[in-house]
Amino acid sequence: MDVTALLERGRTLATPVLRAAIDRLAPPMDTVGAYHFGWIDAAGNPADGDGGKSVRPALAVLSAEVTGAAPEVGIPGAVAVELVHNFSLLHDDLMDGDEQRRHRDTVWKAHGPAQAILVGDALMVLANEILLELDTVEAARATRRLTMATRALIDGQAQDISYEHRERVTVEECLEMEGNKTGALLACACSIGAVLGGADDRTADALEKYGYHLGLAFQAVDDLLGIWGDPVSTGKQTWSDLRQRKKSLPVVAALAAGGPASEQLGELLAADAKASDFENFSEEEFAARAALIEEAGGRRWTADEARRQHTVAIEALDSIHMPDPVRDRFMALADFVVVRKR
Repeated sequence: MDVTALLERGRTLATPVLRAAIDRLAPPMDTVGAYHFGWIDAAGNPADGDGGKSVRPALAVLSAEVTGAAPEVGIPGAVAVELVHNFSLLHDDLMDGDEQRRHRDTVWKAHGPAQAILVGDALMVLANEILLELDTVEAARATRRLTMATRALIDGQAQDISYEHRERVTVEECLEMEGNKTGALLACACSIGAVLGGADDRTADALEKYGYHLGLAFQAVDDLLGIWGDPVSTGKQTWSDLRQRKKSLPVVAALAAGGPASEQLGELLAADAKASDFENFSEEEFAARAALIEEAGGRRWTADEARRQHTVAIEALDSIHMPDPVRDRFMALADFVVVRKR
């Protein structure tokens, strides 16, 4: 199965409608939005930037085919989910102080915090407009699911921020946070096209279960990349999550493991929280913390968790009647999530 072709299909179908949505924004938000999506550079010149993996649009248009509808039926859902996802990226980059995304300056860095906030807000509103303009019963059902997913996403971000200021977070708390922050919207992406195609709630709920657990697998891989990912591939700094004191799965699992490496890591992270010069730590200091996480078993546990969540996601498809080629594509996208490098 050519996953690249699936991702490209989702991107190709969604991008024209996405561009038209951004064009609705009042200046300069339209320009800032175009910059965020990689269509122009900071000076306003046309660009062919990296617009992201497009996993969510690919899943949204694929889910329409579960009902026997054409993939185009899922386009409004694909665009709506992508707008909400990018609303969260704009705000998260500002809250986290991330200066780089997709190998260039983030919006708040290039255009200022105020524009990052305003454009993010506008994208969230546009997502609902795109769906409600269809003026159908199915669109109203889709909007309800998107709204619930958006609220869960915001809850997850609030949890993520609060955990940065705590010495200890349980594995269960971390999984709940990541289920909200990543799983909820991916779950919505997996059902929204089917809902627009007329799927009943049982089918939509099963697709959301697939997407929710796929989201947890996706986030587990993201957590691994946030510490050990190659900056050339990820577009982020080395040891990115450690620099932000994130209580990601590898960190939380390592702290919960017990043993000398776990205890040493706990002592270091407790001291880091009080350090006035944390931002000036050397590469070697962050590398030492990453080594302790790995020695305590956090890296291995997180990789295993990604595979466990992948299995649960695949099993959720068993209760859904769909054409075999569509099922194969869902399985291929799930496999892609757990082996990606960025």
